[in-house]
This record gives sequence, structure tokens and C-alpha cells, in this order.
Amino acid sequence: MLAFKVNPYIEKIALTSKAFKKEFYPSNREEKDNSTDPLEEDKNMPVYGLVHKYPNRVLILLTLNCAAYCRFCTRRRSVSAIQKCQLGEKDLRKMAHYIKKHAGINEIILSGGDPLTVPNLLASALKIFGSLPQVKILRIGSRLPISNPAAINSSLLSILRNSPKQPVYMLLNFEHPDELTAETKLALKKLRANNCILLSQTVFLKGINDDVSTLEKLFTALLTLGVKPYYIFHNDEPKGTEHFTVALKKEAQIMDQLRRRVGGLACPVYALDSAKAPYKIPLAYGLAQPEIKH
Repeated sequence: MLAFKVNPYIEKIALTSKAFKKEFYPSNREEKDNSTDPLEEDKNMPVYGLVHKYPNRVLILLTLNCAAYCRFCTRRRSVSAIQKCQLGEKDLRKMAHYIKKHAGINEIILSGGDPLTVPNLLASALKIFGSLPQVKILRIGSRLPISNPAAINSSLLSILRNSPKQPVYMLLNFEHPDELTAETKLALKKLRANNCILLSQTVFLKGINDDVSTLEKLFTALLTLGVKPYYIFHNDEPKGTEHFTVALKKEAQIMDQLRRRVGGLACPVYALDSAKAPYKIPLAYGLAQPEIKH
């Protein structure tokens, strides 16, 4: 079962935010069976720790550790079982060898767990993968600025600032405006000042962000902080997270209302991640495609 792990920062915010608390504190609606792999990542792992589902990019699970564990995590079957994924430079070089044999791979996504919680291994990964001529883009997925913003410290920033020549895109998971504390805002400012291009992704979560006003506030605030809202997903629904799932019809209605309220920069792509598709599936909402007259 996904472990329960919070820290003093989360405990403090949870005292005043019910939405924030629901993200990190378990409920009795969770199941103990976390065996499901909704995106079939384990089936697409040719090298330990490396997932190759899409032709031009690979996902690297740098660690299964996080500063805190989100109860809706799509990898709840494995995240928090830190001993199952203890990588070293030898593992990273095996991955690099695999990547070099597949010339079509030009993007590396460092994920987990949270790769920012293992800075020494992150530095090695950026150096090894950044040295591959075929790699044009590096992406890092993290919630550390939300779950423990004080950990965005000078040592970590130095690693990011001195990263390879490729653009470093930081993909941050934001779910609710209450996450945008003064500490998190400062962490975002530091990341922007140290070679990171910031994007966000969000999951529709029942009882947390399934209303248009909450999302309008969140995405508008993110944009003013230099974070581009990138994706908003329907819940992947690994076992134990069904109580977070919002009906597709309601999500579509919320997205239609949201698009009427905000400009394109503040409106993320509404999508479904599926093991059966070779890409994130954009989901329809709003008005039918208008007739274009030439």
C-alpha cells in the first residue's frame, strides 16, 4: 500500500486547507491493493528504470521517493517502495547505451517519485543524458516546490543552473490554489532564475478542484508566476483512487466554462493518458467546430 508521508510544511498548510489535506492524507476509501499499472509502464521497461512507450522519448524513474506521497498518484503501486528503485551511475549508463541504440529518442523525461529529492543522482543523470548528441530536450517532473519548497536550495539550484546545453523543462503538478503559498512562489521564482522553463500539469480531483472557479484561480495565478498550464488530465484510476474520479461529462462542462473565462495561455490541454494510445488523447469540450469561410 502507498505509504503515508508528510512533513512539517504540509502539516502546517493542511491545518487551514481541506483541499490540500485531501491530497496528502489517506482516507478509508483507499484500497490496500495497489497492483494496477494503468499506463502499462512496467510492460514497456526494456531497461531497469527506463520506460519506452513513445517513439521519440523515454521516461526515467530516477527514484521512488518523494517529499510526500500524493494519495492520487498514478504510480501508487510502486512509489514509496524506495528499495525497489535504487539507481546508480551504472544503471544510468545502461540507459544511455539503450538510448544510443535508438536514434529516434531525442527527449528524456526524469520522473519517479521525485527526481529533485535525489540531487546527486539528478546531477549524474543530467550530465550523462545531456552529453548524448541525439538528446535535444530534458524534462523533469516534480512536486517538490509544492510539497517541500524549502528544499529548492542553493545546491539543487546549482545543479539545474549548470545543466547541459539542452533546454530544461520543469513539469510541476499543481492541483489547487492553496498550494501557491509564499514559500512555493519563492521556489518558483528561484527555478525560473536558474535555467528552468516551468510548465504545470493538473489532475481533475473530486472534492478538490472539480469546479471552474478553483481552476480559473489556479491557472491564472500560475501564469502570473511564470508557469504555463500545460495539461489537465482525467484521473488514470489506479486502484485506490476511484473516489477522486470526476465524471467526464462534468469535466467537459468545467473546461467549457473555463475556456470562456481565461485566455489561451491560461488554459491547459484537457487530455486522457491511456495505455492503449501512443500519445496523450485530447478530450473534446465546448462548442462544435465552427465552419470556416475563406
